[in-house]
Amino acid sequence: MMSSREFNQNPSEAKRAAEDGPVIVTDRGEPAYVLLRYDTYRRLSGEQGGSIVEMLRQDEAGADFNFEPPRIGDIARPAVLD
Repeated sequence: MMSSREFNQNPSEAKRAAEDGPVIVTDRGEPAYVLLRYDTYRRLSGEQGGSIVEMLRQDEAGADFNFEPPRIGDIARPAVLD
């Protein structure tokens, strides 16, 4: 996290910090902006790879995991109201 003042005085430090993850820039002590790498932004915004459904789809060769969500009947329990 860095203040707007720190960001304005040293933008290259903010860019270096964004290599490790999002940098939150505050304005009057409150989070106001987030600086992140463009490739991270593209991935998060869905520009790269499509929607969350497309990203989770296992149609591609090389999908290396299996996911079987539990059936509702297997995880739902009646509420105990004592």
